Amino acid sequence: MNTARAFWLILTLLFTNPAWAFQSRVVAIPSAAMHKSFEATVVLPDQYIRGKEAARFPVVYLLHGSGGDYTDWTTNSHIARLADRYHVILVMPDGGHESWYIDSPVDPRSRYETYVGAEVVAYIDSHFRTIAARQSRAITGLSMGGFGALHIALDRPDAFGAAGSISGAVDPRGCEDEPGINEVFGDPARHAAFWNSKAIVENARSFENAHIALTIDCGVNDSFVTSNRTLHERLVELGVPHDYAERPGGHTWTYWANAVQYQVLFFATSFKRNGGYAQSA
Repeated sequence: MNTARAFWLILTLLFTNPAWAFQSRVVAIPSAAMHKSFEATVVLPDQYIRGKEAARFPVVYLLHGSGGDYTDWTTNSHIARLADRYHVILVMPDGGHESWYIDSPVDPRSRYETYVGAEVVAYIDSHFRTIAARQSRAITGLSMGGFGALHIALDRPDAFGAAGSISGAVDPRGCEDEPGINEVFGDPARHAAFWNSKAIVENARSFENAHIALTIDCGVNDSFVTSNRTLHERLVELGVPHDYAERPGGHTWTYWANAVQYQVLFFATSFKRNGGYAQSA
């Protein structure tokens, strides 16, 4: 290979294969509520590693779906690159295989809303250089995690200024056959009031005063698309500002890996608009 050709090949590689310098770590985060520790994946942007030591960063929390764990997002998508692109810390906690990110009324050992919504946030703020303010925090997730993200954001509006759902199970009453769901929600007949109270579609009005930057999407071939449309329609009727999208695809990682890019862009825009990058590098 001659010198000129080698030069142009190197130049092409530099522009078509950007160097991603994020750093991924696995940390064990203790839960006083559940008397044990759970692992979480934390992705730090290049600016965190190479920037000023005083610089602080907003955080996006990403929840996995049913049967998943803290490794799902990084294993099945290129999400870590978004930390560099948008100068954010990404946190992927373990939410249990079928916790639904709630504090279960029937299983006192399952306190995943408290864990993810309070204990994980407190740990991340105390161990990493975050901007510890609601306008600098976002939470989203896929499927069960989409439900969990909206549920936690509604219950803890002082903690999260932005929230999202990707292919979210926004009406768990349609998931009664999901293995393990009754173990945390209780029997659908005996605990019907609890099931109804946790359905996001029944809590659309709660978003009116929560002042949460909200983004929701679902694949057109997803079995959850009807309930997501219902939630969207109710938010429109109530005049609640939000982004809503339906894209080609089903309940698959192909869809989720694509959709999360739009959601993190939405959160980064929200951070900029609301001063969430105020202490960033």
